Amino acid sequence: MEWVEVRGPTVELAVQAAVEELGLTSPDQANVEVLQNAERGFLGLGRKDAVVRVQAKPKRRRRRPKNTKRGDQRVQKPEPKGEAGRPRQKKKPQKEQKRQESSGEEGKKVREEQAEVVGSFLRGLLEAFGLEGEVTTRVEDDIIYADVAGSQAEALIGPHGSVLQAVHELCKTVIQRKTRESARIRLDIGGYQERRKEALRIYARRLAEQVIEEQSEIMLEPMNAAERKVIHDAVADIEGVQTYSEGEEPSRSVVLSPKD
Repeated sequence: MEWVEVRGPTVELAVQAAVEELGLTSPDQANVEVLQNAERGFLGLGRKDAVVRVQAKPKRRRRRPKNTKRGDQRVQKPEPKGEAGRPRQKKKPQKEQKRQESSGEEGKKVREEQAEVVGSFLRGLLEAFGLEGEVTTRVEDDIIYADVAGSQAEALIGPHGSVLQAVHELCKTVIQRKTRESARIRLDIGGYQERRKEALRIYARRLAEQVIEEQSEIMLEPMNAAERKVIHDAVADIEGVQTYSEGEEPSRSVVLSPKD
């Protein structure tokens, strides 16, 4: 059975997103393993999302009634034949036919279709909460960028971006269910992501000064790839300190160390 691994601001939201991605209707239909509990952090720094691994529970098979006696033989029905007298080939279930990853012009059309799906979902979300905001989407380098502008839309950010992260996971789930293909999404609401990047840059420079002064390594909290890149770029021009990433996703972290 397929496992899916999902991050979220809380265990409950992460489980719900995974359940929807698996096409289930209730968490009771799934086996849930909590890999990491959420931590609030301080001023958005040091915050950790909950990470869960979820798998659909196997369906129980009904036992066949024991009506046949010993010595009885079951007669196998002959396979229906086609026009040429050859046995007809059994069609594979639709679920087993996996769509191959699109590329080229076809891939571009798929991404544009997925961008429309994200835009429609976000507009519906604003309407459902009675919030005013403007949603724009674009596709660059096979990545879907979705921006939500408007002062009222900032209600979808939440403490330390927790609601934004949940909306981001929902966008990925909606795309998967509507188009049957995954996609890379960059979601920003009310300019929060840019403010978060600036906070990370300031944080990285302060830690770099500490590394140079104490001549010791500092490992940061686990971050996603985009946030790790912000740290690497912020420290790249500072003499006497270097950075590298260590660990496996989703617990991969940036390490700052003295440079000879």
